[in-house]
Amino acid sequence: MSLPATVRPGREWGRIGLLGGSFNPAHIGHLHLSKIALKRLGLDAIWWLVSPQNPLKSSAGMASLRDRMASARNVARHPAIYVTDLEREFGSTFTAITLKRMQRRFPRAQFVWLMGADNMLQIPLWKRWDQIFDTVPVAVVARPAYSWNSMHGKAATRFRRARVSDSKASKLAGKNAPAWIYIASRLEPTSATDIRAGKQTPYGGTKVY
Repeated sequence: MSLPATVRPGREWGRIGLLGGSFNPAHIGHLHLSKIALKRLGLDAIWWLVSPQNPLKSSAGMASLRDRMASARNVARHPAIYVTDLEREFGSTFTAITLKRMQRRFPRAQFVWLMGADNMLQIPLWKRWDQIFDTVPVAVVARPAYSWNSMHGKAATRFRRARVSDSKASKLAGKNAPAWIYIASRLEPTSATDIRAGKQTPYGGTKVY
């Protein structure tokens, strides 16, 4: 069965946060991060970019794109959050390439790449990872067990001079890249790995048997 046409991402101008991932499945942690970014960064909207296939993850155990899109729509119940499969349309699974195509496709948008502290720690494994920081501003949101290490990892060290102070969070979207910020927040422990293992529910908390 063919996939549906790309979901229109709502408004295509202004300050827009981009949250990429497998969303296998989507869960309250994604929504938690998004709400924090909307408030702290003064964003107009957030687009969830559901990846066709993360190059660093095995396809084994990966739900279909259709199912992961449905999961994301079910969790992203917020008027400023839009779920889209633009990477499928672009034919891209690498963030650095996706961002360049996003800028060409949506020239009136001021994009900010959003990610948890766990991804900040592992981003040096991504293809052309330094180009991500050179393309759009980046916001890193605290995650349990990763925050301290991520702020002392390779990416944070490489771009230490481009770090923006917390007091200027609302101005991040308008800054020229490279520019990034770390956002401290209440930690949300829900993870897709634990959900797939049956230890948690997508909406937080431990499963009760």
